[in-house]
Amino acid sequence: MNQPSSSSFNTEFGGILQQDAYTPATLEPQWQAHWEATHLHATHVDDHSKPKFYALSMFPYPSGRLHMGHVRNYTLTDVMARVKRMQGHNVLHPMGWDSFGLPAENAAIERGVQPKGWTLDNIAHMRTELQRLGLSYDWDKELMTCREDYYRWTQWLFLYLYKNGWAYKKDAAVNWDPVDQTVLANEQVIDGKSWRSGAPVERRYMSQWFFKTTAFAEPLLEQLQELTEWPERVKTMQTHWIDRSYGAQVHFPLPQSVTLPGQAEATTHISVFTTRVDTLFGVSFLTLAPEHPLVAQLTTPAQAEAVAAFQAQVKLKTELERNAEGKEKAGVFTGAFALHPFTQQPVPIWIGDYVLLEYGTGAVMGVPAHDERDFAFAQRYELPVLTVVQPATGEALAQPLHQAFTAAGVLVNSATFSGLSSTEAKLAIAEALEAQALGQKKVQYRLRDWLVSRQRYWGCPIPIIHCEACGPVPVPEDQLPVRLPEDVAFSGKGGSPLASHSDFNQVICPQCGNPHAKRETDTMDTFVCSSWYYLRFMQPNNSEAAFDPQVAAHWLPVDQYVGGIEHAVLHLLYARFFTLALHRGGLLGGAQGPREPFKRLLTQGMVLKDGSKMSKSKGNIVSPEAIIASYGADTARFFILSDSPPEADFEWKDSAIEGCYKFLNRLWHTLVALEPHVTTAYTEPNHEALPTGAWKELSRQTHQTIAGVTQDMEANYQFNTVVSKLRQFANTLNKLPMQELALTPEVPEASAVLSHAVLSLIKLLAPLVPHFAEGWWQRLHGASVATPVASIHLQAWPVACAKALVADTATVVVQVNGKLRDSFEVPLNHPKEALEALALAAPKAQAFLQGQQVVKVVVVPNKLVNIVVKPLA
Repeated sequence: MNQPSSSSFNTEFGGILQQDAYTPATLEPQWQAHWEATHLHATHVDDHSKPKFYALSMFPYPSGRLHMGHVRNYTLTDVMARVKRMQGHNVLHPMGWDSFGLPAENAAIERGVQPKGWTLDNIAHMRTELQRLGLSYDWDKELMTCREDYYRWTQWLFLYLYKNGWAYKKDAAVNWDPVDQTVLANEQVIDGKSWRSGAPVERRYMSQWFFKTTAFAEPLLEQLQELTEWPERVKTMQTHWIDRSYGAQVHFPLPQSVTLPGQAEATTHISVFTTRVDTLFGVSFLTLAPEHPLVAQLTTPAQAEAVAAFQAQVKLKTELERNAEGKEKAGVFTGAFALHPFTQQPVPIWIGDYVLLEYGTGAVMGVPAHDERDFAFAQRYELPVLTVVQPATGEALAQPLHQAFTAAGVLVNSATFSGLSSTEAKLAIAEALEAQALGQKKVQYRLRDWLVSRQRYWGCPIPIIHCEACGPVPVPEDQLPVRLPEDVAFSGKGGSPLASHSDFNQVICPQCGNPHAKRETDTMDTFVCSSWYYLRFMQPNNSEAAFDPQVAAHWLPVDQYVGGIEHAVLHLLYARFFTLALHRGGLLGGAQGPREPFKRLLTQGMVLKDGSKMSKSKGNIVSPEAIIASYGADTARFFILSDSPPEADFEWKDSAIEGCYKFLNRLWHTLVALEPHVTTAYTEPNHEALPTGAWKELSRQTHQTIAGVTQDMEANYQFNTVVSKLRQFANTLNKLPMQELALTPEVPEASAVLSHAVLSLIKLLAPLVPHFAEGWWQRLHGASVATPVASIHLQAWPVACAKALVADTATVVVQVNGKLRDSFEVPLNHPKEALEALALAAPKAQAFLQGQQVVKVVVVPNKLVNIVVKPLA
């Protein structure tokens, strides 16, 4: 991509051909170096003399190259941060790296390199790319999640949760590759097979670490209502993920109690949760998850072979496959029965692939007449379909049913509850269950505890030691961090290399001194590292604590958070969980401290090319490096802001970025021509005192632009309309007829009006094109990068004069019989009689008045004159 010649944009302005060139390749690096050398964007977190503004983008994974989605995300946040700094805020705008994770480990396996070196090399390259964009980061606050001074505190956070009972270990299902002998993340399972070996993936139960997010389900849901500056779409997605259900837990007694291995007390019943307890008398079977511990105890010898075969089949299916829409549900009879809690009739116990142990109780009651999934299951296995709810209209359902009736209605065939509405029956049946100790009303959440352990190397080590005598023992805090060893070999098989690293996993128990204790070899999910970083950015070099509670209480919540919609659920939910857990422990400034991490959220749209998301496979990638090399960072920034609202997808067009480059060139030459007439030592003119005319109109347009840009910046971040307003005002300056508007003694304020207009435009442009604006600010002040004045980015944001926003003149249109025929300009509130006379004399209207009789003239001051005519008799 070749940079267009700036000489092609030389414009004749005021009779003088300007040769001064716009050269971003020279301009941008020199100001970037100056900003860095003077620590222009440094934040003093202890400074409370100004209102705070915490601007944060979701930090990147260091893959090695920026893409245009990164450019859009970071430019959006940067503009917000720069505006707030100019508006007098103490701005915290940091950047860091989500630098643990599977890609680095895969690189180690495939390239024979160490994950740490690969990651740090990528960070160095991407940091340079970010710096070339001129982003206003405080690089002194840079952090990396893979550095010991960060993951030490991730481990501290784990121990904080563990000591409060919010971190625990239990058996859980994982994706297991039987060839490579390792656990796979969900994204590594493709069509049910391992991405690496191609082997069919099995579901296995292994001991895993969890964070107890369910302990915070209620506030996670309720506090969504307080997030009034979050997109409704995101709040809806989180609401559905947490998914609060009101219902009842029902106990189906077992004819004979059973004792599970490791349990002291016998199990006497099977519990299910249902939101439709009004259908309880329609239960014709129970279904357990194939992994349910009761399956082995309840399965009869006659059914043992069939059940074992079915369980083996289910092991080959992922959770997504088992719950896929439209997939036929499969199951097998255990041979056992439970008892209906009210009728004491036997209810057959099945196992089904669609029931997951992790959801609810791992058991569901089958009501085929009133649940579509149960109906399909019953049809397949010829199970009874018992109608117990009829439509409230009184029309009886046709028998046999051809589909499930899932609506509320009136109960039938339900003993003493028949005749009640579904709503009445839900309460009455739940109360009856409670009275007989057969169940109780219950609120349940779809939200599950967060599985955080990974059988991988390149992650934060879990700070737990396993001792035969003491059980799990937390690593003492003064022994943190538990460091990742770097002398490991990678094969991609056999699980994490930490498990075979004796120097790492063989330790002394810190509690009893047992020399044969074992260190936990699982590492943490990278979401753990990336879901608390907003707390560390305030003081990333704090060696005494993860964060200072008082500093955190001051800076939280983050005032503006920007990132992709793909993180609308998990990352945001986990960050909210951490904040709530720390708040509950009094670590965020006490009871009045922040309970939410992010005040305002913007989820920016994707950058598309040819209608598709940019990707290597589609061959439609646009390199930010190439764009900056050809057009400059300011053009890239200006373009990425210009096309669409931030939350909408952005269509990349080569012609459009060329248009932005041409605009900046034209503006550069406009400023060159205006430069001799601009002074920085001016007093802003009193708009009302200006005589009516072109200079007063320029003053009005200046203030209108300031007001409009400020409104679009602050209210809804409509940067595309900001760009439009700035381009329109720049064109106004470009068209000024300098010979006619000579700065004469008759209008002594003219120089001030022009200077205010030019300097205001440069200030308004500064957040969008920071190098361009800095260069002109220094130039107009007679300064340079060698001998600069105070940066434009430290100047006060322009403020519009309310009185200047009202025009002194009005455009009045002339209509003849309601059709537009002419227009003219008059002073505001011009007399009606004068408007009528001007309309009747309007040149273009005359042709429509010839041979016509004026019947009446309707005058609307400041807007229109309508002349009603009819043909002469």
